[in-house]
Amino acid sequence: MSDSGLEERLRLAAFERVKRLGEIHNPLTAQQLGEGFLSDGLRYPLLNPRRGIFKPRQMRFLLSINTVFPKSGNRVWYDDQREVHRQIYEGDDVVDYAFMGTNPDAADNRWLREAFENQIPIIYFLGVAPGRYEAMMPAFIADWDSQTLKARIAFGLPVEGTIVPPRDTSERRYALRTVKQRLHQATFRAAVIGAYRGRCALSGLPEPMLLDAAHIVADIDARLGQPIVRNGIPLSKIHHAAFDAHLIGIDPDYRLHVSERLLAQNDGPMLEAIKALAGGTLRLPRREQDRPDRDRLALRFERFKAAA
Repeated sequence: MSDSGLEERLRLAAFERVKRLGEIHNPLTAQQLGEGFLSDGLRYPLLNPRRGIFKPRQMRFLLSINTVFPKSGNRVWYDDQREVHRQIYEGDDVVDYAFMGTNPDAADNRWLREAFENQIPIIYFLGVAPGRYEAMMPAFIADWDSQTLKARIAFGLPVEGTIVPPRDTSERRYALRTVKQRLHQATFRAAVIGAYRGRCALSGLPEPMLLDAAHIVADIDARLGQPIVRNGIPLSKIHHAAFDAHLIGIDPDYRLHVSERLLAQNDGPMLEAIKALAGGTLRLPRREQDRPDRDRLALRFERFKAAA
């Protein structure tokens, strides 16, 4: 197989592996990414956990970049570790990515330049919590500047069977809006479920893969719908559906209520488990500053009563 054929095969295998991981896990953990991907019976890494810019030795061009989400109190080595989320939310069509060090001709930075010159599709592993990543792909190096020591990243739209750069500014803007929405969901979910130590606040179910971060006040509400921990509650899929349908209510004192519609029904253990919540209290996070905001709960509880 030619080098170009191997290059394309490895890149497509990496993209497919990340896609499959994302269908099961959200966000992706450092451990899951550390397992890499298989091609022709051989295993290859997806990223370098110690550096932000990664090119496997078997490939000519860059495969991935990453930005970690620093642990509280840890040193921040690069500006983009702190600024990338703000840039994505405030950005128009591209975001900055800092070079490794100050030498634009260093290998890592040269890989960025070569990916820019050849419009190579890459994977951007964006940290959304310590040790957890949202995979943004395809991403492309839209500019490379040796003076500012920064590259600029544009996002493409995944099209089945092809990986192509955005054709124009309008496509880049549309792709970035999609990235913003995914980042909002991923960071909110990670923060809320983390605050409750990976358990459903109603049932205590300890499996994060079966949990959603439910908004108390929907994010379309400009005043109270912000993606903050105090506006979220981790709920299992069934409890989330019941909460959104106003079949379960939570009052400002964290007491649980079940609609008369459900209480009047008799249909097996699943329903009985939901009915048994009535009169109980919400399982609260340890930190008081993470507990659900009472004003938001009051507003949501009025809607629950109105739906009865």
